[in-house]
Parts: sequence; structure tokens; C-alpha cells
Amino acid sequence: MAHSDRAGDGDLVESPTKIPIPEEVQDAIRTLIRWTGDDPSREGLLDTPKRVARAWKEYCRGYGEDPAHHLSRVFEEVGGYDEIVLLKDIPFQSHCEHHMAPIIGVAHIAYLPRDHVVGISKLARVLNAYARRLQVQERLTAEVADCIWTHLNPHGVAVVIEATHACMTARGVRTPGVTMKTSRMMGTFREDEKSREEVLALMGVG
Repeated sequence: MAHSDRAGDGDLVESPTKIPIPEEVQDAIRTLIRWTGDDPSREGLLDTPKRVARAWKEYCRGYGEDPAHHLSRVFEEVGGYDEIVLLKDIPFQSHCEHHMAPIIGVAHIAYLPRDHVVGISKLARVLNAYARRLQVQERLTAEVADCIWTHLNPHGVAVVIEATHACMTARGVRTPGVTMKTSRMMGTFREDEKSREEVLALMGVG
């Protein structure tokens, strides 16, 4: 695959902006620290409210991003290529909307193009735009697939996500090592069994 992104798009991970943090946000974090049993005025915790606030602004930066924007530039000079395009093992981090605990995993994203393709990093950018919001894995899977389906108009889309959830591994039932797997198949990958088997085999998750 010869196509790639041009310089100037920026990295997937950027340094958090040193934005001013409202005092009410800092007070909320201090309240949480007190409630857990510690003293927010001790030396090691003095700057924690600002750090936590800026960290959460970064964790949830996807709210200020339009995932579809990453699919707006396409390439038609692909030498007649009309087979599966797959980006495999894309790492991502998110936070569950129920406990605000980390979701850490990988995604496999594939589509069967009609007459154009998109720069390969754009698939990862779409994933991260949705992942950097409070999420549930099922919705994240659907959002990524639906975005690609709507804005690239391919013959088919397949998205499989495998992730661990700290709300299950670090609290509650406390079962480390458990992985949740979700998938969404659209178009030919949903309608044609052989196409579905092929893309799952390429993903290594069949």
C-alpha cells in the first residue's frame, strides 16, 4: 500500500495544553481527595488538582474533535486496487462512562473500498477521536464502523475491538486478564460469509 499521510497532520498523542483550570474544578478534585481519606493540602498533593484536571482534559479531548474530518481527504490513484484495506492492532485508551476507569485495548479496522482509499493513519485517528471520550466498548465499536461506512461509502466495513476494563479488573469482581471483544460488520462483511471469514482471518481474530 503506497498511500500515506502527509507531514503536518500532527501526532496521535500531543502534549496537554497548559490551560488555566477553574477553581471550582480544583475544589471538586480536592473534595474527592478528602473523601478518599487523604489531605489535599499536604505537599505531595498541592498541585494534584491542576494535574488531574489537565489529565482529564487530555483524556477527553475527543469531544472537541470531529472524527469525520479525518476521512475528508481521499486518494483515487490506487492502481485499480479493490481488495481489503486493514489496519491491525491499533492501540487505544479510553475511559468507561460508568466508573471513569481506564479501557485499554487494540482495534482492528478494515474496509473494502469502491474507487478511493483514505490515508492509513486516518483510521487510527477516527478510533482515537471516539476513544478519547467517556465510552462503553460496544458504542465505540459502532461509532468507528458507522463513521467509516458513512463517509467513505465502501463496499464493507469491519471493526473488531479487544480491550480490558479497569472497572472490572481493578474493582468490583476483580478479574484481571479478562478481555472483552466486540465487533461490527457492515455491507459485504455482514452479508457475505466468505468475505466475513476472510477479513476476520486477516485480523487474526476468527
